[in-house]
Amino acid sequence: MLEQMGAAAKAASYKLALLSSREKNRVLEKIADYLESQSQEILLANEQDLLEARRNGLSEAMLDRLALTPARLKGIADDVRQVCNLADPVGQVIDGGLLDSGLRLERRRVPLGVIGVIYEARPNVTVDVASLCLKTGNAAILRGGKETWRTNAATVKVIQQALEECGLPAGAVQAIESPDRALVNEMLRMDKYIDMLIPRGGAGLHKLCREQSTIPVITGGIGVCHIVVDDSAEIAPALKIIVNAKTQRPSTCNTVETLLVHQDIANAFLPALSKQMAESGVTLHADASALALLQDGPANVVPVNAEQYDDEFLSLDLNVKIVSDLDDAIAHIREHGTQHSDAILTRTLRNADRFVNEVDSSAVYVNASTRFTDGGQFGLGAEVAVSTQKLHARGPMGLEALTTYKWIGFGDDTIRA
Repeated sequence: MLEQMGAAAKAASYKLALLSSREKNRVLEKIADYLESQSQEILLANEQDLLEARRNGLSEAMLDRLALTPARLKGIADDVRQVCNLADPVGQVIDGGLLDSGLRLERRRVPLGVIGVIYEARPNVTVDVASLCLKTGNAAILRGGKETWRTNAATVKVIQQALEECGLPAGAVQAIESPDRALVNEMLRMDKYIDMLIPRGGAGLHKLCREQSTIPVITGGIGVCHIVVDDSAEIAPALKIIVNAKTQRPSTCNTVETLLVHQDIANAFLPALSKQMAESGVTLHADASALALLQDGPANVVPVNAEQYDDEFLSLDLNVKIVSDLDDAIAHIREHGTQHSDAILTRTLRNADRFVNEVDSSAVYVNASTRFTDGGQFGLGAEVAVSTQKLHARGPMGLEALTTYKWIGFGDDTIRA
């Protein structure tokens, strides 16, 4: 089965690579329209997935990731339309010039070919990946989690209908519907057909892909994100940012998981934090020093377990640790962070500069929420993933991250001397 899917995707990628931006946008507009006009089929499939997920005891965080509503589905369709408005990077000349030999050389962006994506309970990923791949002339093979197979199947059916009505092969976007885990292992070895693999899930999935894949892998999306509150921070603005970073949508990878508070501001800051977190329904997991200052406040506070510094809560839980200085905070982030998104709240330019230069994460913020690490927020349109590695893409991966380049030489019967 996968052999046939791979061959179909590779054949489709050759056709997609020749499309103009106008032709690609026409497909995307039709996909967006169909997502809305056929929303009932997709939402019904999603309801069935949710029912089964609840029976299987899926966590509230995962259920939130899985759930589609009419508003969310409309938002997904609008994201596809937004991709239409983005500049198409394919065909862009990156650089070049005339060589001494007389050869005119240029480096031009081209599609990668076939993108494989393995993801868990995130049905929006199906459309995000498909739209970004199609805009960049890439075919896609998608393997969603078993929790979302009905939703994914209904969504891909709509996408393939739009493709075929635009005269393009349905093999341009395909989904592996079977929950059989053996198919994942088979997919990891499809280097004959798949040019780049993106896992979007937990640490176990990333480890499996790094160790078993014969295809280049882009890893990311695991966000143990930190906010440092230094001794010059102003309490009211800091609390506003922390509430946003923790509570706006706790199940996402750019949500803050650990708060590092400078010891010189702790006495004033932590009681105010306790009051705010109580109002926001957040449970605090505090180290011994912070626990002493928080336990008389209104927030629900429990002692932190050391291993929780390495975990994504993806829920209304927040680690709180008192640090002696900025060196201590940076050392903690280096030990426990995932190079996703980290922030400092400060009114000291020197501390801001040090944090930006010394914290090696894909996105670093000064006096801003970690929730901004998102393709849409960065102006990239929908994102295919957030890469926490350094090659070949880093941070939210938009259109350019789905291209490579080729060298093109133009001669006048030119030969090498």
